[in-house]
Amino acid sequence: MRPASSILLVILVLGFTIPLVAAPGTAPVWHRLDGSPRTPRQIDAEMNRLMAKGQVPGLALALIQDGQPVYVKAYGLRSVEKKLPLETETVMYGASLTKLAFAYMVMQLVDEGIVKLDQPIGAYLKKPLPDYPKYAELAGDPRWKLLTPRILLDHSPGFPNFRFLNPDGKLDFKFDPGTRYAYSGEGINLMQFVLEEGLGLDVGKEMQRRVFDRFGMKRTSMTWREDFASNLADGYDVNGKREGHHQRGSVRAAGSMDTTIADYAKFLAGFMRGEGLSAAARAEMLRPQLAIESAHQFPTLEAKTNPANRAIDLSAGLGSVLFKGPAGAAFYKGGHDDWTDNLAVCVEPKKRCILLLSNSVRAETIYPALVQAVFGE
Repeated sequence: MRPASSILLVILVLGFTIPLVAAPGTAPVWHRLDGSPRTPRQIDAEMNRLMAKGQVPGLALALIQDGQPVYVKAYGLRSVEKKLPLETETVMYGASLTKLAFAYMVMQLVDEGIVKLDQPIGAYLKKPLPDYPKYAELAGDPRWKLLTPRILLDHSPGFPNFRFLNPDGKLDFKFDPGTRYAYSGEGINLMQFVLEEGLGLDVGKEMQRRVFDRFGMKRTSMTWREDFASNLADGYDVNGKREGHHQRGSVRAAGSMDTTIADYAKFLAGFMRGEGLSAAARAEMLRPQLAIESAHQFPTLEAKTNPANRAIDLSAGLGSVLFKGPAGAAFYKGGHDDWTDNLAVCVEPKKRCILLLSNSVRAETIYPALVQAVFGE
């Protein structure tokens, strides 16, 4: 899974503040950075135009201002073959957007003193990590003792993204934990393992109670639910080939969440309002943990660096990537597989976010132009 296709998109989004003018009885009007207005009709026209240009079957949009969803709409089709429309209540694959919601839940445990960010994970487990069959491959490498919840949440554990990417399919350390950023679903899933095996928590139930129920996310779950089947999005690869929605039967903190544009917008808005976390815990999530020097997020272990990252203070937060620009501090989180492309970007001082969920990997090709069209040059 990966975020937006370029740092350029991040810089573009940050510059676009979108004050909302809403007179009683009239539709809201969005103003671009240059002051030119954008009505909902104009936004819809640009969405449809760009979707047609990019051959994107379905795309959902949510705009958040002052910690509230103010524009939520779905475009196109959830099933091309059946000609079924994508709707704001259509269940879509959340992919790595799961990670931000999971980090939010973990920070609640930090608030309650159940988890300490800098305590080695060995203090939570009943036996050494390599003694568990799932992590037996780490036997003989004592670096597992350096792992902490902070290191697992800021993507610096030293693991590959997933062990199956190794030629032998085994988990190993590629560098010393905490020394550099390298996106790792394995690290997030290990944090889930620590909570379940070490603390006896059911992460699926904790996510339901602490996140989904809190924000009224009635069509969101960490695993498949039969009631999703009546309004469900198929996925489409780069060639437009259909892939049926995967019915995930096990909780994976790195990315098993199903959700809707309406539901995830509620979570993102609540996070921007600061609900469910102490001010200190929320600030820690959005505090730079370590600089990101790599030129690309994928491949995760690529050695090439990009000095331009420093200009925007590109860095790892807990559950998201942080950066700065003309509008101030901001963060983003992507979610991606061969049939899905999602993006959430929030400008912290303005309490504004743009959220995009698509059932096509082609969507990433139109995101820069979409952001320009909606928010301005």
